[in-house]
Formats: sequence, C-alpha cells, structure tokens
Amino acid sequence: MSVKLDILQIQEFLPHRYPFLLVDKVIECKPGVRLVGVKNVTYNEPFFQGHFPQKPIMPGVLILEALAQATGLLASETAPDVLGKGMIYYLVGIDKAKFKRPVVPGDQLMLEAKFIKSKRNIWAFECCAEVDGEFVASAEIRCAAVVE
Repeated sequence: MSVKLDILQIQEFLPHRYPFLLVDKVIECKPGVRLVGVKNVTYNEPFFQGHFPQKPIMPGVLILEALAQATGLLASETAPDVLGKGMIYYLVGIDKAKFKRPVVPGDQLMLEAKFIKSKRNIWAFECCAEVDGEFVASAEIRCAAVVE
C-alpha cells in the first residue's frame, strides 16, 4: 500500500515549521521500504538572501536536512507506535554525502529515502535527491528516536 501526504499531514509528523520545514508533500510512501517527497524551491526562500545573492543556490546542508526530514516521515509511517507522541527524531549521522549539481530557484527537488534498518532507537536510510531526473545529492542518514 502506498501512502501520500499533504503539507497538513506532514506537519502532524514533523515538528519543523517555516522556514525550516523542507518537505512540501509526499507523493509515494511504502512503509518500511521507501518514501518519495517533494520540495518546491522558490526564489523567496530566506537562505537565498545570503547564499549567494548574485547566483542563488540552495545550501547543500539544507538538501541533506530535507532528506533527513523525508527519513522522519518514512520512519513515522513505518512505526507510528514507536515514533508517536512524546518522541522526537534527531539527526545523528550522515555518511557518504555527495553533491553533483546545484539546486536553484524554480527547481522541484525530489527526495527519496530508502529504509535500510533500525536497531533499538537508531534508524538508517539510503537517500538521494534529484531535479528533473538528474542526480543532485545522496547520503546515508541515521536518526534516533528519543523521548522528549
């Protein structure tokens, strides 16, 4: 079964809010397997004022943050009983991060998170970001579910 999430449903899972909520919608989610989300990159994003004003590009660390948020949504859909109320989901590791091309205003950033494993409270994912079918970035991301 594939799940789709709009921004209101995403806000039920993620504590992030503007300007740091970086997933606009989920177009596919197979709990325990994979999630595909979308970040619409617009010129009025606050980070473009300083990164870089003459040639605006989305910072790589924010691409990784968007991927990490996608892992949070996949984990929440996979184990809602484990990652329910009273839990917070922290980024604890990024390995093998690679960047190929810049992300600019007008791009639609496609975020893919694939579940690798979970052990105790640590969740591991293989993640990839693309624009128009072209590779942008990838990383292995680990997060931890912790009681608030």
